[in-house]
Amino acid sequence: MSEEYGNINDSNSSTGAPRWVPLAIIALAAVSILGLGVAWTATSHIRSAEQGLEAQNQQNKAFQQGIGTVSQRLSQEEETNAQLTAELKLVTDRMKMTQGELANARQQARQIRSEYSQKIDTVQNQIATKANAADLTALGGDVNGVKTDLESTKNGLQMTRGEFGTLIAKNHDEIDQLRRLGERDYYEFTVSGKGQKSKVGNLSLEVRGTDVKKNLFTVALYVDDKRLEKKNRSIDEPIYFYTSGSRAPLELVINKVAKNQVTGYLSVPRAAPAPATSASTSGD
Repeated sequence: MSEEYGNINDSNSSTGAPRWVPLAIIALAAVSILGLGVAWTATSHIRSAEQGLEAQNQQNKAFQQGIGTVSQRLSQEEETNAQLTAELKLVTDRMKMTQGELANARQQARQIRSEYSQKIDTVQNQIATKANAADLTALGGDVNGVKTDLESTKNGLQMTRGEFGTLIAKNHDEIDQLRRLGERDYYEFTVSGKGQKSKVGNLSLEVRGTDVKKNLFTVALYVDDKRLEKKNRSIDEPIYFYTSGSRAPLELVINKVAKNQVTGYLSVPRAAPAPATSASTSGD
């Protein structure tokens, strides 16, 4: 029996698995693991590629949106340019029309001047033809008569003259007589209220005080940003002063005084700029 048992063991050992089977299994396992790694790597690459494609798609969309915005702006600019071109053409047409109208107006003006000159020449010729020695003598007589009347008026004025040769008026009637001579302008006024400035012609007048019993007054004149105070002056006494740009003196005359009130006139030479207005005030 021992021999049979030994034969059985030998037969079992001779029919066992070959040695290369485990190696094959290990190799297959390694190949499987390597395949899994390659598959995982490929999957990762695929995912990265998909993400890259998605990002590229987003960029393409943004780019397309930008192109659309630029196209819209270009369309707006083209529309604006078209409007500006139309407006420029309209303005150019209007300028051409205005230049044409101006040329026509100038031509009409030249024609009118020519016709007017011709008419003036005709009238002057007619006047020269009709004028005779008798008409000229009559005209000279009229002029001489006016001069005589003016001299008579001057001689009839029994007024006092100031140091500059001006006639001094004492009341409203005499002021009117001087005004008719036409040598100076006269501005009558009444200023009331002590310490109050009142506009008289192109100056300001301020009453500083009055003495009714003695017919004296004190006033301050404001001329060309200057203050001139005249103290204890008598009525009908002319006060002379100059303004900037005037060669002849201005003349201030007070004809009447009351309590803190003066009445008179301002005389301005015709050569000097005449004041636009004269003012008077009343007060307590």
